[in-house]
Amino acid sequence: MYAIIETGGKQYKVEQGTELYIEKLDAEVGDSVSFDKVLLVSKDGQVQVGSPTVANATVTGKVEKNGRAKKIVVFKYKPKKNYSRKQGHRQPFTKVVIEAINA
Repeated sequence: MYAIIETGGKQYKVEQGTELYIEKLDAEVGDSVSFDKVLLVSKDGQVQVGSPTVANATVTGKVEKNGRAKKIVVFKYKPKKNYSRKQGHRQPFTKVVIEAINA
């Protein structure tokens, strides 16, 4: 059994026990989160496709960790103009372990 959910503007294929690194949620470690935007559910070979979401379907998970990803370097440069800017960025994330797919 699997489902496709949408969170943070991205879509993820999840099964029970899947570990996801998603855009930061406003939840503490150990909290339970529920995803209501379920786009597709496949159960015993039968596929339910939502338009745009599957009615009465939810996916629940548990927040395991909040953190920030590795630093990336954003470097802007214009040749012969004495212009360069160096900036770093660390994207915040939430690690969620999927517990159940309710459909």
